Amino acid sequence: MSVDPAVLSSTFPGGRKLHYWAKASLFGHPIAKKVLLDAGNIPVNRKSSDKQAMFKGTFDALAVGEVVALFPEGTSYTEPRIMQVKDGAAWAALEYMKWSQSEEGKAKGAKELVVLPAGLVYTNKSKYRSSALIEFGKPITLSKFTQEFLAPTPDAPRLSVKKLTKAIEKNLVELTINAPDWETLYCARMARELLWENERTLNLDDFVSTSQLLVDLFAHPNGYSSFPALKAALLKYSSLLKVSHLTNESLSALPLPRTLDPSHPVPLPSRLSTLSVLLFSTFACIIRLPFFVVPIIMHAPAYVMARYGARLAAEEEESQAQNKIVFGLLLTTFSYGILFWLMWAIFWLTPVGAATAAATVWLIYQYHVRLIDDVYTHAKRLVAAWRVLLGVWGPKQWEMGLAALTQYTIPVIPPPNPWIDKPLPRSGTATPIPPPETKPATTDGDGSSSKTTSTIKKKAKRPSSRRLIRHVLRARIEASQALATFLEELEYKSPRIRVSSHLGHPEGQVEEGYVSGMSSTSASERSGYVDASGNHNSNSSDSLSTPVLLGEGEKKAYLEGKEIIALLRRRGARVKHEGQHSDWAAVVSSSEGEDNSGAEGEGEDDDADADEVVWVSPSAST
Repeated sequence: MSVDPAVLSSTFPGGRKLHYWAKASLFGHPIAKKVLLDAGNIPVNRKSSDKQAMFKGTFDALAVGEVVALFPEGTSYTEPRIMQVKDGAAWAALEYMKWSQSEEGKAKGAKELVVLPAGLVYTNKSKYRSSALIEFGKPITLSKFTQEFLAPTPDAPRLSVKKLTKAIEKNLVELTINAPDWETLYCARMARELLWENERTLNLDDFVSTSQLLVDLFAHPNGYSSFPALKAALLKYSSLLKVSHLTNESLSALPLPRTLDPSHPVPLPSRLSTLSVLLFSTFACIIRLPFFVVPIIMHAPAYVMARYGARLAAEEEESQAQNKIVFGLLLTTFSYGILFWLMWAIFWLTPVGAATAAATVWLIYQYHVRLIDDVYTHAKRLVAAWRVLLGVWGPKQWEMGLAALTQYTIPVIPPPNPWIDKPLPRSGTATPIPPPETKPATTDGDGSSSKTTSTIKKKAKRPSSRRLIRHVLRARIEASQALATFLEELEYKSPRIRVSSHLGHPEGQVEEGYVSGMSSTSASERSGYVDASGNHNSNSSDSLSTPVLLGEGEKKAYLEGKEIIALLRRRGARVKHEGQHSDWAAVVSSSEGEDNSGAEGEGEDDDADADEVVWVSPSAST
């Protein structure tokens, strides 16, 4: 994704210029060559069998102390974890160390080289105004790897490269979020959104480690009685939110009546009463809009085209983000340019007019940046409020039946990336997006073969959100209650939970003064760990399942349940206990005598419990 180099270049310490690899063939045209070189790109001839020749441009840049930035995964992809780290970066680093000891390298005064891992994480790649996080790891020195690389044995270079690649991969995994499969990642994301209903309340410095900790909770086999229901509820709620184009934040943040006691379910108030509440919420959102009319008009073309650009790559997050930025940037530049010229023309194209026009454009830009987050949040709440109004208070016949709903309760996973050497197995209950249909190559009349083309099947029409609202709100209750039950059980029993090696205590070691929550177990049992379920595992490698997150020979680590809960609370998570409910509760009432026949396959008695109505005040949950 072209966004990655931009983020890395703009955040690199010291503001140093970064050089990136580019295909040598792109430097053929004089103008293209000048543009690419001025931008810091280095020509790399990938077809060359001589690695010293292949990396010559890289050596020249490193020799004078420049920084060369590489993306060792080889391609941009949408997967729940780091899928591959190729050997190119390791080969380049060690070949440079070899070259630096040659006569040419010494003559050029080649500088010492270290490898600095950098983890780049997006809080939500395709979401407008989301955040990009970049963290730099510990520098990797190359002296040990260089000695092995220069050893006289035939396999020494290849083995040394593999070891360095493994070290790079280990550092990158620790700097990013990695899940063994899509279901685990979806569960962790949904749990994070429920625990931090306003995503900005989770400190960005803690985002990666907190997300990885939640991934670890769902990553291993689990025997808790509450776990299967939790996983199913989180996946269902996540899927329904996506298909209805709603967010948990927009639902949970809506103001609700203060007169309702969340601990005592009550019948729904009259439709007129609830309508007045939602209309008041609507008024509270709309009242902010007049102060934002001018920025909205100016940026409307950028918003519209960015949305269009995202739709061109509906199934690829990286391309969505890239298209949004490119389309939005072009249209914003155009809008600001038009405004500047119009204002300058008003002042008869005078120098003072140019300065005034430039200052006005800059002030509008600053005004937009300062207000956009608040206005965007309230706009989402406005849309969510009216969708809830139509869905909950519309005729019961609008509600989608359970038989038809099933297809929308299973999360959809992106298709495998063809450029990944070892694709992630598509298993579990998640539904993969079918790959595009491929038309076979055809032969033209002159005997030349035309290119293979791909066509995407037309997607099924998304159901109206008013048909899904009741199900979405019920799913939120189920997910919130299941998560609260699981975390309470985790805190009460406090087993040792296997976590990523950089997040917990090394297995078999207990810090001085540390009080184990498993003090009732035997000494031999304390040497093992418990998979979030209480299922004990010994330290022997035979009894350990092989999760994809743990590299070969990597030490296991653990945290106790109480530690995990305490950590989540310290970071602002709204960890609820039994008897508490979420801020926003689904409300569906059958007390008004509406017929239930509109729900396919539903009996009157089967959904009696689902048709209870409970509103919950935001001030009740802490």
